[in-house]
Amino acid sequence: MNNKLNEIRRKISFLRSEMLRAEDTIRKLVDRNEECTVAALEVMAMRTALLVLISERNRLGGRERLLDVDEMLRLGLSR
Repeated sequence: MNNKLNEIRRKISFLRSEMLRAEDTIRKLVDRNEECTVAALEVMAMRTALLVLISERNRLGGRERLLDVDEMLRLGLSR
């Protein structure tokens, strides 16, 4: 089960990085006043996939505590 949990965590991490890249693309498109529907739909699909992965991780007992803003700033995790 640890291998499955680690695999899910890797997928979640990869998906998060892909979402950040897609969101950056959307920002650039919006800044240039260009169409961003396709990129936005991709982000929405990634979010759906992320929710499925998180549910699976939680089902396997891999719950992780969410950090509050102060903890994120202390760890340097803010954007």
